[in-house]
Amino acid sequence: MAQPKKKMSRARTHRRRALWKLSVPGLIQCPQCHELKMPHRVCPSCGFYGSKEVIQVEKAE
Repeated sequence: MAQPKKKMSRARTHRRRALWKLSVPGLIQCPQCHELKMPHRVCPSCGFYGSKEVIQVEKAE
């Protein structure tokens, strides 16, 4: 395997690693209950996917 010719400094390593970070997932509003949810997934609060009810969600009392 190829080996580096020179030692990479800490500053250069840290500068490269500083650009790696988590991004916030893109959330959308559910058309039925207006809660935030991930796109293209069933809403966990109401159980709808688009305009169809896919799962029955029991309401906590």
